[in-house]
Amino acid sequence: MKIRHLEEFDHKDLHNIYSFTEVMANTSQLPFLSSSQVSNLFSASNQYTLVAEVDGKVVGHVTLFLTDKVRDKHTASIAIAVHPESHGQGVGKALMHEAINQADNWLNLVRVELEVHADNLSAKALYEKVGFETEGIKRLSTFKSGRYIDMVIMSRISPAHGMNT
Repeated sequence: MKIRHLEEFDHKDLHNIYSFTEVMANTSQLPFLSSSQVSNLFSASNQYTLVAEVDGKVVGHVTLFLTDKVRDKHTASIAIAVHPESHGQGVGKALMHEAINQADNWLNLVRVELEVHADNLSAKALYEKVGFETEGIKRLSTFKSGRYIDMVIMSRISPAHGMNT
């Protein structure tokens, strides 16, 4: 597996990943995104996207969403998706480890945050394994499969900075 920066020619593989119901069900997007809609998700200048490539095919991505807000430049949100055929093969873990490496050592980030569907137990377990902690619950905050569900708010603070409360 090779982790590298997203290239324009990767958008076809990303569209393929987002064509799976089980992937879309755990995002904030609607199903059946067009290829241009998927491409637009990863085209902003304040995003830092890495992909996992296996045998010349992108099987997952992780994106750090940076901000232009002066007082929040130390913070980024993170999103990840892995092709269903690659679930359980360490792709998500490798992507998260490299995103954290980039955040801590190259992007000068102190805080990385995310929201995850409360029923996505495997994703929550992965995030905890790589150092994310639960901060709270957004009750009934998203609509999924015909019902409202909770979102779990999680974050990771760079060990170099620690908690300063």
